[in-house]
Amino acid sequence: MSNSCCGVRVGKRVPDFKMETFEPTKADFGEMSLANQQAAKKWTILFFYPADFTFVCATEFAALAEQYHEFQELGAEIITVSTDTKFVHLAWHRDEKMLEKALYPMASDTTGNASRLFGVYDEETGLSLRGTFIINPEGILLNAEINYYNLGRNVDELLRKLRANVHLAENPVEVCPAQWVKEGDKTLKPSAKIVGKIHEALS
Repeated sequence: MSNSCCGVRVGKRVPDFKMETFEPTKADFGEMSLANQQAAKKWTILFFYPADFTFVCATEFAALAEQYHEFQELGAEIITVSTDTKFVHLAWHRDEKMLEKALYPMASDTTGNASRLFGVYDEETGLSLRGTFIINPEGILLNAEINYYNLGRNVDELLRKLRANVHLAENPVEVCPAQWVKEGDKTLKPSAKIVGKIHEALS
């Protein structure tokens, strides 16, 4: 894996990478790779977080668990990532009640290579910032969000972004406006006719 420290840019292809995982559905260890995700034609959502057995992270995991099936129905796999080992992932999942319903793979980035690749590695602490990345089945990075340690993420907004990306992949001549939430909401088809007429186009 590359030791890049600058982060993959939105709109660019993500180089392949691998990480060991704890798999809650199997109560066992495994491995994930972007190549395998692409072979399975999956959307990949990487959810970097600072550390197991912490505070905000547990609330994010619970929120992800509540809507995990909706992400799966859209053809996506959520992979949470921290610099903890897979053994710590197992222990946290076993001990923290807020993770009881968390069924998504928990990846171990002990080298910090994946975190560096996506520009979320904090060299001073050895931890990852709260980075969220949506990669399409072709391996292109479409969305990137990075929060500092003390701010949890909105899973509803992450699901909205995935829904929009899936819709746009199926309808490439359309764009989703700011308040687009789900299939059936109004979209726009860019053309000379609607330049300066967005209000009318959305009415």
